[in-house]
Amino acid sequence: MDLSESYWDNRYKTNNTGWDIGHISTPIKTYIDQLTNKDLKILIPGAGNAYEAEYLFLSGFKNVYVIDLSKTALDNIKARVHEFPESQMIQGNFFDLNDHFDLVIEQTFFCAINPELRFKYAEKMHEILKPNGKLVGLLFDMPLNQTEPPFGGCEADYINYFSPYFNIELAPCYNSIKPRHGRELFIKMTHKKVD
Repeated sequence: MDLSESYWDNRYKTNNTGWDIGHISTPIKTYIDQLTNKDLKILIPGAGNAYEAEYLFLSGFKNVYVIDLSKTALDNIKARVHEFPESQMIQGNFFDLNDHFDLVIEQTFFCAINPELRFKYAEKMHEILKPNGKLVGLLFDMPLNQTEPPFGGCEADYINYFSPYFNIELAPCYNSIKPRHGRELFIKMTHKKVD
């Protein structure tokens, strides 16, 4: 399964991005709107066109970082939000990150990685989140593709991946966009100390 930099860059160059809804999703926007600390250090991994980062940045959150393998996706962000700091746009592999964050927003990144990396994803999230940091966002609650992204999942699997590292809150998402209604879980996972 080729999920390399060139694979993802080509998907953005050819607009083969069926997961991209063209704006921030309602559940993520609703969560962000209740945040009061504008100094939070926030990461959006596998950011793609990063409407979440755009919304955060324009709402006064200036400590927002994005990472993606695709240069084209990052260029798309630059084209829309000229003042977004280039130093906070990382072209690279999430698993190579060596930084710490208060909050990570999950929006279609988990379903885009090779499913064999899901335990590693949970471990890496724990590594990069500060004590009491949170992983918040959406995960699909349905089977999807077997050979290419997006890959689906279910609640029992997510609990298995994340429970060693996080206190988990997850529930059916009540305000999903219409095409995903009944097919998403909203997650809020809080970093816990691991001996």
